[in-house]
Amino acid sequence: MQILFSLSIALFAGLMLSRLAKLAKLPAVTAYLVAGILIGPYLLGALGVPGLGFISIADVKSYSLLSDIALGFIAFSIGNEFRLSQLKQIGKQATVIGIFQAVITTLIVDVVLICVHLAMPDKFSLSAAIVLGAVAAATAPAATLMVVRQYKAKGPLTDILLPVVALDDAVGLVLFAISFGVAKALQSGKIDMISVLLEPLLEVVLSLLLGLLMGLLFTFVERFFHSRSKRLSMSVAFVLVTVALSMMKFDIGGVHIGFSSLLVCMMLGTVFCNFCDFSEELMDRLDRWTAPLFILFFVLSGAELELSVFTDLAIVLIGLIYVVTRAGGKYLGAYISSRATKCSPTIVRYLGVTLFPQAGVALGMAIKAQTLGAEGAIVSNITLFAVLIYELVGPSLTKISLEKAGEIQPEGKTSARVLPEKHKGNRWLGEDHRHHSKS
Repeated sequence: MQILFSLSIALFAGLMLSRLAKLAKLPAVTAYLVAGILIGPYLLGALGVPGLGFISIADVKSYSLLSDIALGFIAFSIGNEFRLSQLKQIGKQATVIGIFQAVITTLIVDVVLICVHLAMPDKFSLSAAIVLGAVAAATAPAATLMVVRQYKAKGPLTDILLPVVALDDAVGLVLFAISFGVAKALQSGKIDMISVLLEPLLEVVLSLLLGLLMGLLFTFVERFFHSRSKRLSMSVAFVLVTVALSMMKFDIGGVHIGFSSLLVCMMLGTVFCNFCDFSEELMDRLDRWTAPLFILFFVLSGAELELSVFTDLAIVLIGLIYVVTRAGGKYLGAYISSRATKCSPTIVRYLGVTLFPQAGVALGMAIKAQTLGAEGAIVSNITLFAVLIYELVGPSLTKISLEKAGEIQPEGKTSARVLPEKHKGNRWLGEDHRHHSKS
């Protein structure tokens, strides 16, 4: 009963705040995050009433399975942006921008934070500075995707944005693994090349291979079903089993083998959209099915934000430096690489701003950084501080950039309660039933 109450309140709070966000012309994802903060352990949850909000961070984390599933579907949706027909036009540009803006951001943040370390060595270690530089590379694909979907953004900037975000996270994982290995070497005094170079490359390559295998199997199995409902059910089943398989971890000869669920599910979506001739129609139906799941994901993300980080002035100061430096690195990196690849002036001007949001991947890196001990705790707290700022401000900046680029059209006053003219007289007989395929 408590679980159902908590989830229903989370969903209801997110939906109601999204109405206020629309009046304020803010993206719905911002409303969901604020709703999570309101019903989280620092506000409504502080009353300590089980089921009425989330009473502790541990309570929020108990729903982590929902978040894992939601991220799997988000990655699967982004994978559908890698259609070969589209990649022939923007593939080279997206690849160059995705790699170079992430590397430039890491380098800029590293330099600035190392200077901060030199200024206050007793408060901020060199290891923490190096790890935070790599964390800065990661972008939040979920928030970006939700803004694009909500406003039905279309155009050159949108076309290149989602592939860049996907590549950005793949590069970010490699950069983090290398930086994390260097940080551990600074602590122990010895460098382990296996953990610094081999393991991150294996994680990326094996994740892509697992996604490829699951994508081919998915495409093969879909051929045996013809009704839309069964195809939709099979799609959900494959995303769930792919997320489950990506959680596998094991050791071979002292080498730690793991997978990135984001990369695995992205590859699943990429293979499916390029090999299945009805993938676009199926993705449209899947998007509608996952809408409540995505709302819960963002509300839970908001509830999980640690507001206690504001009590440490040193963390706030370093956090603000990190936030500003990362934003500058993202903008400059995207600006330089998009100009170098001869993108349109609109992409050059606005792409960097759309890469500001940061959440899930960065938080995962922060959790792993905690194994560094006290230095890892500083990395985690600064990342939490930055995620709080970026997630509340980032989606709005993404929306503004897409509007300035002319890729978001003004919203008309539409309602699902009003039937379009072509459906009048068929109130109880929708398109899905009138054109229903044989099962």
